[in-house]
Amino acid sequence: MSASLDAAQIRGLTQELLAAHPPATTGRTDFLEARFDAGLAWVHYPVGLGGLDAPRSLQPVVDAELAAAGAPDNDPRRIGIGLGMAAPTILGFGTDEQKQRFLRPLWVGEEVWCQLFSEPGAGSDLAALGTRAVRDDGGDWVVDGQKVWTSSAHVARWAILIARTDPDVPKHRGISYFICDMTDPGVEVRPLRQITGEAEFNEVFLTGVRIPDSRRLGPVGDGWKVAQTTLMNERVSIGGARIPREGGMIGTVAKTWRERPGLRTHDLHQRLLTLWVEAEVARLTGERLRQQLVAGQPGPEGSGMKLAFARLNQEISGLEVELLGDEGLLYGDWTMCRPELVDFTGRDAGYRYLRSKGNSIEGGTSEILLNIVAERVLGLPVEPRNDKDVAWKDLAR
Repeated sequence: MSASLDAAQIRGLTQELLAAHPPATTGRTDFLEARFDAGLAWVHYPVGLGGLDAPRSLQPVVDAELAAAGAPDNDPRRIGIGLGMAAPTILGFGTDEQKQRFLRPLWVGEEVWCQLFSEPGAGSDLAALGTRAVRDDGGDWVVDGQKVWTSSAHVARWAILIARTDPDVPKHRGISYFICDMTDPGVEVRPLRQITGEAEFNEVFLTGVRIPDSRRLGPVGDGWKVAQTTLMNERVSIGGARIPREGGMIGTVAKTWRERPGLRTHDLHQRLLTLWVEAEVARLTGERLRQQLVAGQPGPEGSGMKLAFARLNQEISGLEVELLGDEGLLYGDWTMCRPELVDFTGRDAGYRYLRSKGNSIEGGTSEILLNIVAERVLGLPVEPRNDKDVAWKDLAR
């Protein structure tokens, strides 16, 4: 297969899949595996890795045909880190063996992934991370350190991990990128209870964790470059998800506005109109960004989408609480639990208001993303740095 494929051919291949594996009589996992093997998982990936070497723009053709036929999806919200971050990084930097081993079970949802990047002393300044990976005489890596704010760590089988392999060079140049088995000895996951009452995030302690060199992505010391692919894809997956007009949180508020006219005031009306327009602009900008992705990998523009996503979610959820008055102050359930995914639209207004506070932190803080947009999108002068040529071990901490 190649880029010469057109929509009609893709549609025909999808119909062949449905004929050979009718969704009504085929088990969910069997169907998803067959879809992957037919190259209809992500059509722009290479043949044999879930794709057809076809244009990315043809994926909606597949998705529409399968949705109309009632075919199961791979529960993308549950495996979002694997789909949006691990997969494109493995595709870009993994060996043939790594691609064959990890991409199929990742896409099918048999193996959940998490991200071991942020640390207590390296959140916004991720390159300052201190988790160490030291190579032993047998060639394996021994990892010691702590990671934090790790979504899905309590259910993940695999993790994408960055660790410091050379403390004697500047911080960006002494990092390597690994795939960590979360079931290995020395990996300890502890829940972090949040303002919502849930422990959706975790902290992860790594004590003498052994990682074979065969699970390293990219050259030793070049992990920051590999991580940039992960981070750019992360911001697109968070801020650039495809939603219909009036989808997401703005749709929830608009529905309440229409169904409960007694809650309306002139001031709330003006604010709702403004946020509705801004949400629609963000949605259309996201569509344009996805069209640009057809031509290649995501760039820094995704940071702008993630910025807009965080701000809008926080402002819309605040408006919703005010619109509901006393009812908006209620909170459904404060029971401690460890959910597998975030559900903004299926919960109450109080949950949305509290959970959205994290949107400006996760996936890159808004302050850092503003710098990225300023420097890499708008071309403004780079912020002065006094640690650029200083070895990591000599930095003040």
